[in-house]
Amino acid sequence: MTNIDVRGLTKRYGHRTAVDDLSFTVSAGQVTGFLGPNGAGKSTTMRMIMGLAAPSAGSVTIGGRRYRDLPVPLTEVGALLDAGAVHPARAARDHLHALAASNGLPRRRVGEVLARTGMEGVARDRVGGFSLGMRQRLGIAATLLGDPRVLIFDEPVNGLDPEGIRWIRALMRSLAEEGRAVLVSSHLMTEMAQTADHLVVIGRGRLIADTGMGEFMRTRGEGAVLVRADDPAAFARQLSAAGATVREGPESALEVSGMTGEQIGKLAAFHGVALSELAPQRASLEDAFMELTSGSVEYEGAAA
Repeated sequence: MTNIDVRGLTKRYGHRTAVDDLSFTVSAGQVTGFLGPNGAGKSTTMRMIMGLAAPSAGSVTIGGRRYRDLPVPLTEVGALLDAGAVHPARAARDHLHALAASNGLPRRRVGEVLARTGMEGVARDRVGGFSLGMRQRLGIAATLLGDPRVLIFDEPVNGLDPEGIRWIRALMRSLAEEGRAVLVSSHLMTEMAQTADHLVVIGRGRLIADTGMGEFMRTRGEGAVLVRADDPAAFARQLSAAGATVREGPESALEVSGMTGEQIGKLAAFHGVALSELAPQRASLEDAFMELTSGSVEYEGAAA
């Protein structure tokens, strides 16, 4: 089984530390979501994994070896870091043929990856005429060319339509089910919630969380409780007096946090308040992520 092992990874640019003593493992057989606010150091970390940037300290190994020591890297690691890194005058098929030839790969792999990424119909078209979504698919085809055991994707759903997003989600799941290690960064929390088995969250270059998706949501996914009462204003005051945080919800409902549904029900019974709805709400991955990284946002706009 081939894993990515990051140990004490650090990258400094002058006085600025982009990645700070970062350690985690991307295990075979699962999709690892790599999350963090803009400027957190995700892309820098991925570049160091691929040997495109030299770490100031620490190490990264893939199956126990550094990327530069892999004899035929494309057969070990496939990475999509920049979908635009293709000559626009070259046909999609020719681009993949060139990659296959330079890496000693059989020509049949070109047809196979074109079929797997749904690009057979545009294989002879020039890349310069492709939409961003089609460039993404071509980049993904290139990552699969060497049939690698490790896949790295940086924002792979950029430019994809809903069908394409569903396709890449299914592709990543199928790659993990084949026993490959899949590392994917994305700003689309809804996609990560449906795709990732494990999460690595960083902020300001430092590790914030390294945990399974289920555990992450259990420990940080407690949402508010939706409450409907005959007199919401009066019950809101009673909830606040009991220590809860109360916000206005949809259609005169209350969104209550800081108390469980059971506690709210007991409080309502004590005050003789009739409730027509008492529904605990699971927080989304986005809610949990925003809560976890609130102190690590590098760039934040001012409120209007």
